Amino acid sequence: MRVVVTGGAGYIGSHAADALARAGHEVVLVDNLSRGHQAAVDILAERHPGRVRFVACELSDRTSLRSAFAQGADAVMHFAAFANVGEGDADPTLYYNNNVASMLPLLEAIRDHRVPRVVYSSSCSVYGQPPDAMIPVPESAPLAPLSAYGRTKLIGELMLEDLARAQRLAGVPLALTSLRYFNVAGCEDVDQPRSLGEDHEPELHLIPLVLRVALGRTPSIRIFGDDYDTPDGTCVRDYVHVADVASAHVVALDRTAPGETLACNLGTGRGFSVLQIIDAARRVTGHPIPAVVAPRRSGDPARLFASAEWASRRLGWRPVFTQIDQIIETAWRWFRRHPTGY
Repeated sequence: MRVVVTGGAGYIGSHAADALARAGHEVVLVDNLSRGHQAAVDILAERHPGRVRFVACELSDRTSLRSAFAQGADAVMHFAAFANVGEGDADPTLYYNNNVASMLPLLEAIRDHRVPRVVYSSSCSVYGQPPDAMIPVPESAPLAPLSAYGRTKLIGELMLEDLARAQRLAGVPLALTSLRYFNVAGCEDVDQPRSLGEDHEPELHLIPLVLRVALGRTPSIRIFGDDYDTPDGTCVRDYVHVADVASAHVVALDRTAPGETLACNLGTGRGFSVLQIIDAARRVTGHPIPAVVAPRRSGDPARLFASAEWASRRLGWRPVFTQIDQIIETAWRWFRRHPTGY
């Protein structure tokens, strides 16, 4: 298949593009590089010559977007979005412009080019804070996002569902899969100097922040609240390896039927507390990693982890990386080679 991958120079998008190319697909990377990385594009092009093409493109620019579809497309994977909850709440117009308004030209391209398959990068943020009785969180949990970011991801799902409904009525059935990730972590598990990894600025994800302390880049890791109703008082989250997330996108291309609309959680079904993550990083790195308790952040749920049974039953997907030390080890190898990012 020829697959258009928006946000293909970003963290998850680049890993998914690599998985697609390794599976024999042709990949058209679409990215404006505002938060993606040219280095990721170069690695993919070197690794898969003739199978990866890069189009520098703003999704809102219909003219340049057309060039990504110039040779047709058998599928679209849509990763391009801002994903900083605090940033979105501070400037929701930025997030609605980038994550919602910029999707309209993409939907038009999918319609006009009669693209039969779409896989959408969604988020567990669409659930907000589910009731305790619904943790692990199933796909049937209420969709009640608490942040501007979460609302933009839910709106994206609804936009695509409306397009799929219209395409079905027009006799052009669309296979649509929305994958709701929990906390994506780790880096590709390869031992080579140039490899795909995680490089955000500012960095807000727990595992990279903990590893920055191990690298000596920051003096300590902050724990936002240690008085939650959890076994050790710190927040509990589900961490799923980026390679497992990428593999789910590849299998979704084949396992979602024409005319079907599917939403699946991607997670391990297990929760790890902030203290457990820090302790695991200490084991993996051999560094003490000092921790400092800070006040709670507004809106942080005490526990949030996935039920991934539907992805297993419907897509045949199961995570390969199920041990937290294993996930952190892949990230640690990458960060030691790239202490300041790409």
